[in-house]
Amino acid sequence: MASTACIPPAPVPGDAPGLRDRARGALLGLAVGDALGAPAENMKPSEIRARWGRITGYVADRPAGTDDTEYAIFSGLLLARHGAGLTQAHVETAWHEWIADREEGPFRGAGFSERGTLENLRRGLAAPISAQHRHAWSDGLAMRAAPHGVFAAGRPAEAARLAAIDGSVSHEGEGIYGGQAVAAGVAAAMAGASTVAVAASALAVVPDDSWTARCLRRALTAAHRGERAVRSAVVIGGYPWTDLAPEAVALAFGAYAAADGDFTDSVLTAVNMGRDADTTAAVAGALAGATRGVDAIPADWAGAIGPARGTCLPSMAGHHVLQVADLLTRAAREAPPDAGNAETAGNTGSTGSTGSTGSTGKPPGEPSVTARAAARVGP
Repeated sequence: MASTACIPPAPVPGDAPGLRDRARGALLGLAVGDALGAPAENMKPSEIRARWGRITGYVADRPAGTDDTEYAIFSGLLLARHGAGLTQAHVETAWHEWIADREEGPFRGAGFSERGTLENLRRGLAAPISAQHRHAWSDGLAMRAAPHGVFAAGRPAEAARLAAIDGSVSHEGEGIYGGQAVAAGVAAAMAGASTVAVAASALAVVPDDSWTARCLRRALTAAHRGERAVRSAVVIGGYPWTDLAPEAVALAFGAYAAADGDFTDSVLTAVNMGRDADTTAAVAGALAGATRGVDAIPADWAGAIGPARGTCLPSMAGHHVLQVADLLTRAAREAPPDAGNAETAGNTGSTGSTGSTGSTGKPPGEPSVTARAAARVGP
């Protein structure tokens, strides 16, 4: 396993975004990237150019987030409720209560990994067996991993630990590693780390010899040569599906590195590379939004993002990513300093419980103020 040491952040200038601005930037950036990339999903760059030229803004009449945004809201609300005390049982219960045991929206639970997970849960299979399906390596965890980095700001290994717990219901192996890389990268960016340190934080929490790490290294090496070089270094030519976690996560980090963390350039680079463009742009947007803060997101892009429509997850309808960002910021402030601290525990991959008292030291019957708020706004 790679080192889980915390990557020290770069010096933070006096006018750098505050934690709340970075949290809002991360999750609004995710939703904006998702909405920008959705029309280009599963397309090649040549197909994008033939249809729109170079995408430089929304090309949909009614831009909106897809399953990426709705699942990120789902994970964010769950994390705001349980904090560092999040367990596999909490995640499995939430999948049943908020998704599997409800009527489905038009998108029927989203991608292949989500469909496989829902089918297994409905058959009575429990986590982690519920993650044993043909698409456990997909980017479905990576697309919802940013909230863990927001909550564990400055603690990449803790963010990776929480992402692994979240993903244990739906993903295995490379699917988990992809989510951990995203969570760790966002956590580092939330603390003001440089672009290089953000990428190093992602690499530090996944095995050195994993497919995810190899793809990340290739993308980062090629980043200074631009999006075409990143795409050539990472994309699995001839493979019919575009949701491979190692590929999608590497494309997102490559776009972010090529743009040196600039929000607009990061997201548009990811969008115009095609493939799983909504997810790659969502991840790049989360990284860049955490790096530069919410004010770095163009106002017209930000203004188009409203509450989730529930097209994929009806239970998420009406929730806004900015609301979730604020809940996570408050939850992180309330957590004891050593709650679930994986930097000292040295355990990024554990999916077990951190104890029965949860993130606040209170017994299960006495939730924190933030937990009660999350319960009120949750499904």
